[in-house]
Amino acid sequence: MLLFGTDGVRGKAGKKINAFDVMKLAMATGIYFKPISKTNRILVGKDTRRSGYMVENALVSGLTAVGFDVVQIGPMPTPAVAFLTEDMRCDAGIMISASHNPFYDNGIKFFDCEGNKLDKAKEAAIEKIFHDSELIASAQAVEKSIGKSKRIDDVIGRYIVHIKNSFPKHLTLAGKRVVIDCANGAGYLAGPTILEELGADLVVLGNEPNGFNINENCGAMHPEYLAKAVVEYRADVGIALDGDADRLVMVDEKGHVIDGDKLMGVLAIHLKSQGTLKGNGMVATVMSNQGLEEYLAQHELALYRSAVGDKHVVEMMQEKGINFGGEQSGHIIFSDYAKTGDGLSSALQALAYLVQSGLKASEAFNPYESYPQKLVNLSISSKKELSSLEGFDALCDKIEKANMRHLFRYSGTENKIRLLLEGKDKKALEAMMDETQAFFTKALA
Repeated sequence: MLLFGTDGVRGKAGKKINAFDVMKLAMATGIYFKPISKTNRILVGKDTRRSGYMVENALVSGLTAVGFDVVQIGPMPTPAVAFLTEDMRCDAGIMISASHNPFYDNGIKFFDCEGNKLDKAKEAAIEKIFHDSELIASAQAVEKSIGKSKRIDDVIGRYIVHIKNSFPKHLTLAGKRVVIDCANGAGYLAGPTILEELGADLVVLGNEPNGFNINENCGAMHPEYLAKAVVEYRADVGIALDGDADRLVMVDEKGHVIDGDKLMGVLAIHLKSQGTLKGNGMVATVMSNQGLEEYLAQHELALYRSAVGDKHVVEMMQEKGINFGGEQSGHIIFSDYAKTGDGLSSALQALAYLVQSGLKASEAFNPYESYPQKLVNLSISSKKELSSLEGFDALCDKIEKANMRHLFRYSGTENKIRLLLEGKDKKALEAMMDETQAFFTKALA
């Protein structure tokens, strides 16, 4: 069984994410980190899914069984786990979350002692140990070497202070009406607290998690509900988080969802104007619109494209010496403040720009015209090597000759292929997508 996908391990709770395999994965993780351990502590946080109790207890059992002490911090945003792992001097951090997926899924994300997500080589090493039953059996701790666990319920304050400090101290949100939708997820406490303390006139949605309503008709996956509330309450701006609060989607005062690429473009130019942008550019993924690249070029900034996934964005940022990047889907990384996508940190940077610019959100975050894009998630029966499909090269040539950009990739967690086309002619784009869908429907039946 292949464990790791594009962002940790993810699947249906009780099936792929079951107590037995999670405990075994925890043992493998502990065995991997033991030789480089400095404090013998591993931090564990989670979002608000009911299955988080099962996964958390299985992780604790597995980690203590191989001699690690565990610090349990309860419901907490993914970026908070990354921050607190380093801040509390733990050897590693683990976040229990399936991010934007429905409540019946769950997942496990891993961080090293510096709060960075594990790269593919480290994930592969853990997966190899997972499949080595003899090694796992021989690594069981006994007597006084068995680990212990403790729960700490007040560490959220450290994260709140950290995020607040990323907001310019000479600014305030007083006079700004903000609607925040916490997706009934991990940001339901930290998000409203931070915005209220910064002076916002706040309307809060999605802050009553019950274990099953995470991401359900709320949050970043359903910004239409936020948009309706922004208009209803005559707010200046709306903010939506996803289930683990590492993603940001914003809505302007007119109730229009702000394009993620445009938001990042504006923030990149703002950082440059302040003299705080490093590397003379930013990193986005292959999904980002060509319009973003052209907009940055007009301001003499480069756009570097990484593979999909915020950890790939971070890796390229580190490689290029850049401190800003993200995904159009809402994972935005200000590496001066966070090691991973952080919805709340990103929201504060966007709000700071909004205050400083004196513009309405609809004006501030709409600086250029995007190329028309068409994205389709197509259910399939099998995942075959794309280059081996008969007619695949001919399809790609046809798309490119029509002056369109294309990206085809399989989902890491579902039997789906994600099809992206981009071009200047919307009508021609839609016709080409129809042809593309028909090709993959037949080829991957």
